[in-house]
Amino acid sequence: MFVALDLPQDARDDLVEWRDRLVAGRSDLRPVRPEALHVTLVFLGWQDESAAERIATATFDSVGEPEPPRLTPAEIRPLPPRDPRLFALDLDDEDDRAREVQSAVSRALEDGRWYRPEKRPFWPHMTLARVKRGVRRAPPLPDDEPPQEPFAAAELTLYRSTLRPQGALYEPLARRPF
Repeated sequence: MFVALDLPQDARDDLVEWRDRLVAGRSDLRPVRPEALHVTLVFLGWQDESAAERIATATFDSVGEPEPPRLTPAEIRPLPPRDPRLFALDLDDEDDRAREVQSAVSRALEDGRWYRPEKRPFWPHMTLARVKRGVRRAPPLPDDEPPQEPFAAAELTLYRSTLRPQGALYEPLARRPF
């Protein structure tokens, strides 16, 4: 399971159109499905399904009634920088709202013993495409600026992730609009 910020549909559509232009004709990459574009806040790993409702309640209660995080697409980052396994879109976090939501969710889920915080700081981003297995070296994506329109996160969502050979399947278990 994981907790994520979901994008509004118009921002998702703009980002998918831009990303699809960047990866057109590339057989070495597997673009993330449009409905799977999100900003991960907390990755919980395996959790018993019976805990999903309690996890969702702790998550949603932890944030109160904040202003929705406003994010602006910034730049593409290959990860790792040499021989990337994926390409991510770095997001500027206006007034650190996404970081504040992530911090509140992290504390609540740690208190509930569903989560152990990561040592590295939270980085607002979304995965655009993954390098296919067996590809030794993926060239960088073209240097084409992403859409520059800021967007407000639409929802806070608890997801179940099911790994499959053709890519992970993300199923929303609980949602809360901002």
